[in-house]
Amino acid sequence: MLRFRPLPVLTVATLTALAILVALGNWQMRRLAWKEGLVAQIGARATASARPLDEALAEGGTPADLAYTRVRATGRFDHAREAYVFTTHDGVPGFLVVTPLLREAGPPVLVERGFVPERARAPQTRPEGQIEGTVEVVGLLRPAERPGLFTPQPDLAARIFYAADLDAIAAAAGVAAPAPVFVAAEAGEAPGGLPQGGVTELAPRNPHLGYALTWYGFAVVLVAVYLAYHRARGRLAWR
Repeated sequence: MLRFRPLPVLTVATLTALAILVALGNWQMRRLAWKEGLVAQIGARATASARPLDEALAEGGTPADLAYTRVRATGRFDHAREAYVFTTHDGVPGFLVVTPLLREAGPPVLVERGFVPERARAPQTRPEGQIEGTVEVVGLLRPAERPGLFTPQPDLAARIFYAADLDAIAAAAGVAAPAPVFVAAEAGEAPGGLPQGGVTELAPRNPHLGYALTWYGFAVVLVAVYLAYHRARGRLAWR
């Protein structure tokens, strides 16, 4: 027969903490379901047929609503005004090359043409990739980023940035009234191999299952400690 004489204050405190831990675990499970839905939505958008850029923009909504929509746009690259966003790709430090695409109809578009390592930031190191004439760009719409509290200040003279801040990049490059989103170019056979397109990460981090299991694990440990404490003091025993 089980004999259990719980300590009232400790029991109330334990039940309160247990409720909080379980609630946190449940919240992370809801976040997991939301993130899985978001990943599925991104995958569907990124693999759909490319739509005309102006058609996608005409639907309205915020830039976040358009994120990862696959589009196509035609125009001419203005290589003299390209800018650079510091990043890493496969552990290699370098830059995203952002180049204005000037169009006959519609506002200019800032195109993230792709990644170059630090040694190839200067355009003269990759002349084959400075495509001239009319081109069609196929890629994914990406909303702008806002610099964080600890984001380094950009080098405006060299047009080097540490966040994909669309307004700041456009201002530094002298591009007036650009489209409100970047177009991140898909992988392609760029002359000379640079910039390397198709480097946009599609799957956002999804650590919520691990977080949920952590909170549920704390709840189990709490119950175990609570029972062990009572047993050590003779308040929990089998007769």
